[in-house]
Amino acid sequence: MDLRIQSIHFDATEQLQAFIQKKVSKLEKYYEDIQKVEVSLKVVKPEAAENKEAGVKVLIPNGEFYANKICDSFEQAVDESVEALEKQLVKHKEKQRIK
Repeated sequence: MDLRIQSIHFDATEQLQAFIQKKVSKLEKYYEDIQKVEVSLKVVKPEAAENKEAGVKVLIPNGEFYANKICDSFEQAVDESVEALEKQLVKHKEKQRIK
């Protein structure tokens, strides 16, 4: 699985990148054929409290899944995005099994 992290208007720390790597790698438990994961991080409305946006795109053969969350921290936004993707991947896998 290829992981790409893009931070917009700031530099992601090594600690944040390691956290993202750890969270995203758990997606392989739900779907083995993940080809690529793209994570985009950006600060929206700097004056607001919930201003950290994380978008996570998962590319699989013949499809892709996407989740986008805005929270107080990038860690929380990534965590919630990964949870949403886990549900999407499980649902997709069940549909594949029925066919």
